[in-house]
Amino acid sequence: MITSKTVLLLLLISFGSSAFAQKPKTLIAPEAKAEKLADGFSFTEGPAVDKKGNIYFTDQPNDKILIWSTDGRLSTFMENTGRANGLYFDRNGNLLSCSDMDNELWSIDMNGNHTVLVADFNGYKLNGPNDLWVHPAGGIYFTDPLYKRDYWTRNPGMQQEGEYVYFLSPDRDSVIKVATDLKKPNGIIGTPDGKQLYIADIGANKTYVYDILPDGSLANKKLFTSLGSDGMTIDREGNIYLTGQGVTVFNPEGKQIEHIPVEANWTANVCFGGKDMKTLFITASRYLYSLRMNVKGVR
Repeated sequence: MITSKTVLLLLLISFGSSAFAQKPKTLIAPEAKAEKLADGFSFTEGPAVDKKGNIYFTDQPNDKILIWSTDGRLSTFMENTGRANGLYFDRNGNLLSCSDMDNELWSIDMNGNHTVLVADFNGYKLNGPNDLWVHPAGGIYFTDPLYKRDYWTRNPGMQQEGEYVYFLSPDRDSVIKVATDLKKPNGIIGTPDGKQLYIADIGANKTYVYDILPDGSLANKKLFTSLGSDGMTIDREGNIYLTGQGVTVFNPEGKQIEHIPVEANWTANVCFGGKDMKTLFITASRYLYSLRMNVKGVR
């Protein structure tokens, strides 16, 4: 015989199991805290992970690209980087760089030799490529805000009609504008399946998500969250990591699920790395930090 007490017990068990199943996964490894790995830089930016898990990042004012290796060693990869800012590795192992000395997009091989991929748009210099993401098919999305640099000897004003987002085709033959209605686009990251693109409008303090069409253009712009970002990354669960005051993490639905405090005036950028891709690397002002995670990032 099923009594009222039995029914109540079954309901409690069912509720407890459901609540346990729906409990969100803890992102940060147990007892882990952001660890300062290195300091003494002028302003760190653009972390990018290679196939082995090594982290390449820039000291932008000092015109250097540095490496934090998987065995915990710091070294200089390249000087005279064209004032490299955002970085990302392509499918062939070349390091792509938003080099804003002359407002160009570079491809750098592992010997430090560079090729200019984009030097201008419609015959005019870009404003200053800032951050980029490589689509699985090989095309490159990059943001082009205007941040006036004290090392520019040319006219430091707007070079293009606005601050836009561009797409360089996989064959490197054409560049198109894909977002022209943002105030100041900055951070950018796409999903591993190549179907969606997130763009942070740091000028409007908002981040949007777009559908990526087969020709590389974007459609169905939607507000993802009312928070802008400098750099950004994504993990294998689809969570989006925004930077600025520490690192703020949102699930794919745009709900904040974590905030990672960082002891620095500004957190510029972030990416996953390490041999198991479960370490979050954070470039913040004069420092490089790391944080062990329970989730993996994507290359």
